[in-house]
Amino acid sequence: MTTKAHDQFAKQYLAELLKPLGKVEISREIPGEARQIDLYFGGIQEQSELSQSLGLLGQMISTASLFEPFRNQPSKSEIRSCLIKLFSLQSEIQRQARREKTTVSEKDFPILWIITSSASAALLNSFGFQPQLDSWIEGVYFLPEALKTALVAANQLPKTTDTLWLRILGKGKIQEEAIQELIDLPEDFPLKLNILEEIASWRVNIQLKQNPTTEERDLIMTLSPAYLKWREQTLLEGRQQGMQQGSLQERRIIIENLLKVKFGSLDEKLTEVIDSLLVLSSEEFSLVIFELVSLSNEEILERFGQN
Repeated sequence: MTTKAHDQFAKQYLAELLKPLGKVEISREIPGEARQIDLYFGGIQEQSELSQSLGLLGQMISTASLFEPFRNQPSKSEIRSCLIKLFSLQSEIQRQARREKTTVSEKDFPILWIITSSASAALLNSFGFQPQLDSWIEGVYFLPEALKTALVAANQLPKTTDTLWLRILGKGKIQEEAIQELIDLPEDFPLKLNILEEIASWRVNIQLKQNPTTEERDLIMTLSPAYLKWREQTLLEGRQQGMQQGSLQERRIIIENLLKVKFGSLDEKLTEVIDSLLVLSSEEFSLVIFELVSLSNEEILERFGQN
């Protein structure tokens, strides 16, 4: 399903951008009723050239943050679910403070950032989201201060380098233009190659699906320029470091991302399977990739674990 693939990409993508700047947790568990935060960032450790290069995203992570990305406009129910996650985490922070006999202030509570490809006036008005144009750009909306919640609508952001990293999480033409802007950035721009790799992996994972939907086929076309640019850079590095090493690196990325999307994470046994598959011939490797799509964890380990 395209939305689930987008959720996985969005979490990996934001983690790739933020992990050089502080602690990142993907799918953080909240005690009590089973819930997971899509991505939690503990707050920027110190301002740097890298954090400044993130533009609007760098401004958002000045404090601890929860990120909940949506490919389509979220429903009212989905936004309420995000708020429940925020309040549950606040309660856990307070309980931990009591156990440790420390005090908690407002600055210790994280901000919830709902990132969506679009947000209608009706949706914004129903919750009371308001812009703060004195300190934030167009496309960023806030609930009253005590609720510590904001929404970013990618399709309403101005088309500048400062908003690029968030417009990549948009949809359709917005995302397509943002990806082209990413490709056009200087080759040494911070994290450019890392993000091209994440987008390329997303495309590979969608392309490996059987019977893709029309939306998924359109998305493959949207992501293709980034994939081709990443492949060009990877092959160039491979030629510089040895074509063998470049080819093995590309194979590892393809398998790792396929298994991450399929199972959520990689354990030690799956990692060993990956190592065994890197040495296959091109024909064998292609066949194995298509097998992995349909096999369960146990079947993969039984089929390839001893090779």
